[in-house]
Amino acid sequence: MSCILLINYEYPPLGGGGGNATQQTARAFARMGHQVYVLTARCGDLPATEMDGGVTIRRINALRRRRDRCSVFEMLAFIVAALLTAPALARQWKIEAVLAFFALPSAPVAWYLKRACHIPYAISLQGGDVPGFDPGRMRLYHKLTGGVISALWHDANAVVANSQGLATLARTHDPSATIGMIPAGADLTGIAPKTDYRQTGPVNLLFVGRLVKQKGLDVLITALAKMDLAIRWRLILVGDGPEWPPIAGEAARVGLADRLDLRGWVTKEELPAIYRSGDIFVLPSRDEGMANALLEAMAAGLPVVGTRVAGTGEVVIQGETGLLVAPEDADALCAALAALIKDEPRREAFGRAGRQRVETTFGWDIVATAWMSVMEQIIAKGVETKAIASESTET
Repeated sequence: MSCILLINYEYPPLGGGGGNATQQTARAFARMGHQVYVLTARCGDLPATEMDGGVTIRRINALRRRRDRCSVFEMLAFIVAALLTAPALARQWKIEAVLAFFALPSAPVAWYLKRACHIPYAISLQGGDVPGFDPGRMRLYHKLTGGVISALWHDANAVVANSQGLATLARTHDPSATIGMIPAGADLTGIAPKTDYRQTGPVNLLFVGRLVKQKGLDVLITALAKMDLAIRWRLILVGDGPEWPPIAGEAARVGLADRLDLRGWVTKEELPAIYRSGDIFVLPSRDEGMANALLEAMAAGLPVVGTRVAGTGEVVIQGETGLLVAPEDADALCAALAALIKDEPRREAFGRAGRQRVETTFGWDIVATAWMSVMEQIIAKGVETKAIASESTET
């Protein structure tokens, strides 16, 4: 049994896919019989300490104001608070290895623990923490932090991306870095698949995620505006973010406002039923790591219409579990959606095949087993290094 610390500035009910990945990995480690701890940010009335699925959660005050998003200032506050808190907790909990989700802001804390307590660490790359990801929105941020990120990668005992595309992007930023890949996962026990694919009303197109430029929702509205008005559909948007006003404005301009259903931020407990209420999961992203929402939608038995980008293209099998088009191509997106809206048997075939694919490849127990192999390797190497250092001292 090993004692593992996971660090992430957001942990459910905070954050999005990265927080969910942290929670599911931690719970899976605990099911394997390991002692697992999580260091994360506190927000509102969330308890400072609690147990979650066999995992000890410690939330620190880091000026976090909202559950669904975090500013750069709040990330910096988390780094400072965690640096002050983590060494004592690591010694108290007898931590043997650290897994940091996101190079920034989590990995600097892991780096410090390696210096102060001689604890090895691994980094899980999630997307936005890789320079070159979402360049339109994050170019300046990555320009300012790229050197720090590279230094953290080189000091880490393992660096692992959540998709092959993201790993390639990381190597493009720093060709000298060693980057592995372990995919994101889906909760197969908490998300039951659809059983009834019969359709009587409009086809429900479902998007779940942050409403940001990267997700390509503006392209989706353009695509839907091109669709034959006789085709019956409704777009359900689950999430929140800065793109909602322009999306709503464009939908109103092209006469589609009455077909949009904005659900906003919802709890994890509400999501399984929302997924099953959908008929087609739509992910028109300009860039992705590997979206948890995509895997969860497939676990719920939904066919997918998405873009051929890193992560999504590794999960969705063209013509078997969904349809993929080029990013930014509204005409192709419109055609793919129209074809699947009209074809109920194909939607069911794609949906059932998607659930099977997630079961065999992307279940969290499968993903966490791969991660535990990484953690056990860096623990073993850390013990070996300490033994060599001890022998040198004695000599």
